[in-house]
Amino acid sequence: MALGDAILACLTERPMTGYELAKTFDTSIGFFWKADHQQIYRELSKLRDRGHVQAREVVQTGKPNKLVYTLTPEGRAALKHWAARPSRPASIKDDLLVRMFALEAVDIDALRADIMARLEHHRDRQSRYERILAKRFPDGTAPHADLGKLLNLRLGVRHERAVVEWCEEALEMLSSGAEVSNVTRIGEAAREGKI
Repeated sequence: MALGDAILACLTERPMTGYELAKTFDTSIGFFWKADHQQIYRELSKLRDRGHVQAREVVQTGKPNKLVYTLTPEGRAALKHWAARPSRPASIKDDLLVRMFALEAVDIDALRADIMARLEHHRDRQSRYERILAKRFPDGTAPHADLGKLLNLRLGVRHERAVVEWCEEALEMLSSGAEVSNVTRIGEAAREGKI
């Protein structure tokens, strides 16, 4: 997936300014596709050059004029074409998991502090997803147009809950009284048929 595809997906909701798109990324699509504001503005320019979006200038009093972006028919076709291709499972690049892999060679106290920070991050994220879910879909149902958003939020809650549980388990196993040598590495567990 490219950033342009994510922007086209955002614009299916309604026309937006670059600022509004960036805010949408911060509060929705950004949960699973990261982009900073500068990247979004650069990509909007490329999408405009390709004819996938059009911009309408809105004159404002006392502040700079703004551009409101709308999907063009070509943009809708490009989004449809992109969405018809098979998706690829996300790859994981997580330095915490690499540290866990080399557990006997790292400072356990520093690792525990890192895991505690990660635990709080994922608790906060789970809580945020649950609040959005309760606010947007209080009865747990959604109109067909919003069904994907509902399903994404439910997956987000489940994912965050699983990571929270893993962090709690890791902290318990790495408690000051536990011996690190008692922790079975993933590769060893696979060879012994434990996973």
